[in-house]
Amino acid sequence: MITITLPDGSTKSFDHPVSVQEVAASIGAGLAKAALAGKVDGRLVDASHVIDRDARVEIVTEKSAEALEILRHSTAHLLAQAVQRLYPGAQVTIGPVIDNGFYYDFAYERPFTPEDLPKIEAEMERIVKEQLPVVRSVKSRDEAIRFFRGIGEIYKAEIIEGIPAGEELSLYTQGEFTDLCRGPHVPNTGKLRAFKLMKVAGAYWRGDSSKQMLSRIYGTAWLNDKDLKAYLAMLEEAEKRDHRKIARQLDLFHQQEEAPGMVFWHPKGWAIWQTVEQYMRRVYKASGYQEVRCPQILDVSLWQRSGHWDNYKENMFFTESEKRTYAVKPMNCPGHVQIFNSDLRSYRDLPIRYGEFGGCHRNEPSGALHGIMRVRAFTQDDGHIFCTEDQIEPEVTAFHRQAMQVYADFGFSDIALKIALRPEKRLGSDEVWDRAEEALRAALRSAGVGWEELPGEGAFYGPKIEYHMKDSIGRAWQVGTMQVDFMMPQRLGAEYVDEHSQRRHPVMLHRAIVGSMERFIGILIEHHAGNLPPWLAPVQAAVLNITDAQADYARGVAQALVDKGFRAQADLRNEKIGYKIREHTLQKVPYLLVVGDREKETGAVSVRTRSGEDLGSLPLPAFVERLSAEAGPARSGGTAD
Repeated sequence: MITITLPDGSTKSFDHPVSVQEVAASIGAGLAKAALAGKVDGRLVDASHVIDRDARVEIVTEKSAEALEILRHSTAHLLAQAVQRLYPGAQVTIGPVIDNGFYYDFAYERPFTPEDLPKIEAEMERIVKEQLPVVRSVKSRDEAIRFFRGIGEIYKAEIIEGIPAGEELSLYTQGEFTDLCRGPHVPNTGKLRAFKLMKVAGAYWRGDSSKQMLSRIYGTAWLNDKDLKAYLAMLEEAEKRDHRKIARQLDLFHQQEEAPGMVFWHPKGWAIWQTVEQYMRRVYKASGYQEVRCPQILDVSLWQRSGHWDNYKENMFFTESEKRTYAVKPMNCPGHVQIFNSDLRSYRDLPIRYGEFGGCHRNEPSGALHGIMRVRAFTQDDGHIFCTEDQIEPEVTAFHRQAMQVYADFGFSDIALKIALRPEKRLGSDEVWDRAEEALRAALRSAGVGWEELPGEGAFYGPKIEYHMKDSIGRAWQVGTMQVDFMMPQRLGAEYVDEHSQRRHPVMLHRAIVGSMERFIGILIEHHAGNLPPWLAPVQAAVLNITDAQADYARGVAQALVDKGFRAQADLRNEKIGYKIREHTLQKVPYLLVVGDREKETGAVSVRTRSGEDLGSLPLPAFVERLSAEAGPARSGGTAD
């Protein structure tokens, strides 16, 4: 007898091997119809998977956490099948699940274009209606190579040739289409109901620019039409909020071909930058950080000792002088170690906290660049804490409190925490990684918060906590990090003298709250749709005169605001007041101060907001008091713990 234990603790017995689908049917016809896959002793399997021993079994339906990934992966296969039906000779390469959807890369005699997508999507709909069974089979590595070469899929055969000999591989077949895949997949194509093809792009085979250019087709897939429509509506709203469009409208910054992945900041954009930077500088001070500054280029020998040469050099820029090779720094941490090493440290000195608005350069692929969200030259609100192992927990807990306050000040309240765990390519022993990962868990437990764990996604030198904040239209952005690093201080010779007069290596905590300043400002622009709160707005108030008779008064009001530390300007152009109001409203200036003869005589301003609200006439000191109250975060920048 085979005993199946269900999630609620109940059991079912069978006198023969039984599939996940049959287990679902034994529970009820509704569950059998809803089944997408199963979990057997915690492992995801197809609904057709046969169980031949006692096991714990869970039926995966659309309500399960795993459902979306299974649906999206299966929809990628649906796309590939439709392409091969319509374009005989097209070869499939890889088709992974990505955030909110999937893509598939194809080799074909011509690039696919956006005009091809409706035709492909229609063919996908026809395959859904056919309700083709999705059948798993197993072949040896060599059998799989022969099979795919036999049907002309040379790219797929090349992928398999990189798999160790002796491996057994799973293949999935639906109708005439067969693909290599680990699975699991939906039982039949009729389960795939809510999808849309989004765009096409070029992609080099295996990401190598020396190899063939492929056509990449992106799609999105959801559990139902309601979710799909909500996602498409979000994309439409995101398009309106695109930071690049708003930057042109508000004259914040620009980029150009002569400096790919780099930013030319205009005066108003730089005003936003400076507001964020000065706020974060006050956060540094309130948290006990000493601000430092390190060189932009360092000899490659330092990067070899730090581990970056072996693990990161493909992302670095290099230069030479007098037969020495230097690396343009991709990150600030090795430089901070040099400052720590410049003097003999005692355990009584720890923790030592360094902060730097450090400029970094990373050789990002040109296809990955995206406005100021993904750039090659960027500045981090970077910090490093040198501490003992016993100090990790209180330091991480204090950092967490500070980070959450910063996000709240910038208008973000929905923050998810994730711990990225050891990657396959890493420095250090498993024992060191065990200690580092558990230190982060202990700190978050101490802070009283929950988290998700991300196996394999840590940095090569240590695990990290990631802060993912959700914006006003529901998108999640990974910004802050806190990383525990036992390795770099040891590799770079950082030491302190402990209470027993023994030399020991400190632990190094890498931390950032906003991360890349460029990216964070891009997120702020899109989160607020350009309507930045008064404390962040590049121009907080515009003073508009009605006639030339009030020009001197308007100029004086603007200067009085500037003298009090506000960003204000006077618009004295010979234009109608309605025109001025409309123009500064489009420029998203928070407050428009209209001054006529009455305001001039009484020392007042007539206050309008960019949303069109008329606040009436206020004495200038009363308006200053109002603006001061709304500029609180700009002047506080967090508090010390």
